[in-house]
Amino acid sequence: QVQLVESGGGLVQAGGSLRLSCAASIRTISAYAMGWFRQAPGKEREFVAAISWSGGSTYYEDSVKGRFTISRDNAKNTVYLQMNSLKPEDTAVYYCAASRRLQLDYTDYGEYAYWGQGTQVTVSS
Repeated sequence: QVQLVESGGGLVQAGGSLRLSCAASIRTISAYAMGWFRQAPGKEREFVAAISWSGGSTYYEDSVKGRFTISRDNAKNTVYLQMNSLKPEDTAVYYCAASRRLQLDYTDYGEYAYWGQGTQVTVSS
């Protein structure tokens, strides 16, 4: 059973930064594509960023491009989301997800079979 545990969320002022981590209990995380999604109150879960199994390809939702960076350390079985220049509209619960599919729509949460419990990010204005 794959388990994903997010950490690093918290309360930050607008313009600040946070780094989220996702630790995976997988023998080798390198076999999985990884993604970050978020869900704000009253809204649907939305794609934020994703990274291919090798780390060679990354994908971002338009509103976070240039502010967020996804990366992975396969040796540590961990994926990161560095979030800079945070805005109040970034406030949400952030979820880490993993997919074993070799070809997938990285932006579609239905493509990911494994999910973490989420970590709250709150950006004050």
